[in-house]
Amino acid sequence: MVDSKLKVKVHTNEFFILGLTSNGRQFRPSDWSERLCGAMSSFRPNNGRHGHLRYSPFVRPILLNGVRSVVVDHALRDIEPLAYHFVVNFAKDNDLQIVDACLLPDAENKG
Repeated sequence: MVDSKLKVKVHTNEFFILGLTSNGRQFRPSDWSERLCGAMSSFRPNNGRHGHLRYSPFVRPILLNGVRSVVVDHALRDIEPLAYHFVVNFAKDNDLQIVDACLLPDAENKG
């Protein structure tokens, strides 16, 4: 990604899968992000006793400007390449928009 004002290459460590198709239609079912993140919940460090009750820090649901989305950390690719490709292929197979970006710590706390 290149910031047009600064002409500096910015590297992100995350990307978003938006619940919008390439033509801007809302993806259904409405709980798709929770389902996808639930399927990926076992891919987490120190899974522990109640690990199955939490989302993975590498694949987590979020609401962005009213659009259900999923934040995927690129670290998943190194931890479990097949899980990473599953998530990416899910987005591609369903024609979902993928955006290279990252959450700012302040934005994450607000919502």
